[in-house]
Amino acid sequence: MAPKTGASAASVKRKATSNDKHIGDSRAKKAKVIPTRKTRDEEASDSDSGSVDEGAEVASNAPRAKSAYELRPKANGDASTNTATQTQTSREAHAKQKALALERKNAKPLADEVARTKKLWERLRRKSHVPKEERKQLVDELYGIITGRVKDFVLKHDSVRAVQTAIKYSTPAQRKEIAKELQGTYAQLAESRYAKFLIGKLLIQNDDEIRDIIVPEFYGKVRKLINHPEASWILDDVYRGVATREQRARLLREWYGPEFAIFQQNGDSEITADLPTILANEPGKRGFVLKYLFDMANNLIQKKLTGFTILHDAMLQYFLSLTSGSEELKEFIEIIKQDETGDLLKNMAFTKSGARLVCLMLAHGGAKDRKQIIKTFKDTYQLMCGDQNAHMTLLAAYDLIDDTVLTSKTIFPEILGKNDGTDAENVVFLANNPNARVSVCYLFEGVSKSLFPTSHTADLDILNEIHEIRKNTSKKDPEIRRKELVVAMSAQLLAAIAASPADLVTTSFGCQFATDVLLSTVGDKQSALAAIANTAAGEPTPQTAGNVYPPPPPHASLTPFGGKMYKALIAGGRFDKEAGAIKKVDPPLNFADILYPSIKEHIVQWATGPSSFTVLALLEASDFSSKDELLKTLRSSKKALQKAATEETPQRQAKEEEAKTKPKAKGKKGPAKPVGNQGTRLLLEKLNA
Repeated sequence: MAPKTGASAASVKRKATSNDKHIGDSRAKKAKVIPTRKTRDEEASDSDSGSVDEGAEVASNAPRAKSAYELRPKANGDASTNTATQTQTSREAHAKQKALALERKNAKPLADEVARTKKLWERLRRKSHVPKEERKQLVDELYGIITGRVKDFVLKHDSVRAVQTAIKYSTPAQRKEIAKELQGTYAQLAESRYAKFLIGKLLIQNDDEIRDIIVPEFYGKVRKLINHPEASWILDDVYRGVATREQRARLLREWYGPEFAIFQQNGDSEITADLPTILANEPGKRGFVLKYLFDMANNLIQKKLTGFTILHDAMLQYFLSLTSGSEELKEFIEIIKQDETGDLLKNMAFTKSGARLVCLMLAHGGAKDRKQIIKTFKDTYQLMCGDQNAHMTLLAAYDLIDDTVLTSKTIFPEILGKNDGTDAENVVFLANNPNARVSVCYLFEGVSKSLFPTSHTADLDILNEIHEIRKNTSKKDPEIRRKELVVAMSAQLLAAIAASPADLVTTSFGCQFATDVLLSTVGDKQSALAAIANTAAGEPTPQTAGNVYPPPPPHASLTPFGGKMYKALIAGGRFDKEAGAIKKVDPPLNFADILYPSIKEHIVQWATGPSSFTVLALLEASDFSSKDELLKTLRSSKKALQKAATEETPQRQAKEEEAKTKPKAKGKKGPAKPVGNQGTRLLLEKLNA
């Protein structure tokens, strides 16, 4: 047989000889070899002596520290002993760490004071659990700690909360003392993640002296602060809600270049931030100022920081300084449109300057620009129609977009409902909200005083501005555009009135809304008219609330706005000042015949109550078929009518009693009003004629 070679030979077990056994025994008897790390001194001594270590050093009997490897529990050793040793060592390590952390904490400046203020804050923040006297003592103690050292407390995340609590319960004198002590540091505090809230606590009290201390410290630093992640929001809050008109102008002027930040205008002359006016006085600076302003605004837009009111004001000033149809204007509109998320346009719509800018963009833009802009606001229109500023975007869309199909399909499903059972609820909201009602009734009433009171004067200014621009940018006749939009919304409005008439007639705005819709819309109105007539059913007597909350609404005939609504619908049209008569709608409503069956049973109470003019309107209606029957009923109750016409009405008595409790106004008194129900007196004249 051939001898095995390679792996086969290596795998053959070699028989142990006597010499091999001897060698193994001698190795087993040798001492255990443990490598150790020499110190620097030992290494130095070895090198000096010139000795060379040719083998491993033999472990001596001297005690030594165990290595981390040796502290690990052995697989075959006593598990309980190893675990106990390891646990004890871990506890000691954690105890040392805690002791070291506490030592470092106590070594910091004002460590004891900060610890005490935190305990005071923990007690004071539970407002309902602290008696008034105890709170006063705690606040006094807190002020005793922080007075004179407020700057040391406000830049720490835990102690600044105690300072904010002190301001919350402070007196005006104490707040002013803290504000003066922090003077010179407010720009730094605004950049702090925690101290920035302290500025808000000081300004929320509406103290003019504190405001005039804080706001000027932001002068010359607007460019830096508006780009800071923390300070930008504080700067904008100060600009939007606290600063005076002059202070806002100073802050906004810094967007026009370093010159306006470094060199402040003299206090003798009026400070203006109106950029067209500034450029008209200094036309040589136009290019530099516009470029500086554009770069600052574009920088924030690219960073997606588009919610600042001061940014929207600056963008509006830039837009107003451009020439209509210029390349600069087109480029600026494109930058705003290129925001993929649409956050810029949405944020702009909810501020005063931003809303005006959106309206101007719709006015100056082409058909494609307008289409893209209104589609950007998708899923936001319901929120916009109730906002003080954003509802103007809807009015601008009505007046500027020639494609009324696009407008109606984009806006109306959101504000009126998508036929998902919420239509009536949405319409009731539109009717009663002061801003949302404008979004619908504007198509019916136009720029009437009842729809645009003094609080909405700014709306009229914007409408006049865009109406002037649309003469050159829109092709469709405004009246045709309005009628097409009315047709598109008529069906949903009439259906909502038929579904929820009671919710509308209980408020003044609701009654006006129902009147506008029934007089101005097109389509089948019978269901809506019948529903409104049914709200007049029942005895028109005051109801007692009893234990019911909320109390039930009064009968529609007992409210001035309810009677006015019935009267307008009976007349069947609006009063035309030029013609001096009622201009009836086509086809006629014939509401007199619809209403009379509902109030027939209590017609005398209507004739002698607050809605007596409604009965008078029935007699004056040319299309009322039951006029003879009504006259017969009124003549049979002539004594009741005469009594109501000559005696003081309960409403008049209540007003006189209320007037006695109020101080008398100086000036000439007007003519005394006649006693009795005026509508009833006119009814008697009709009966006697």
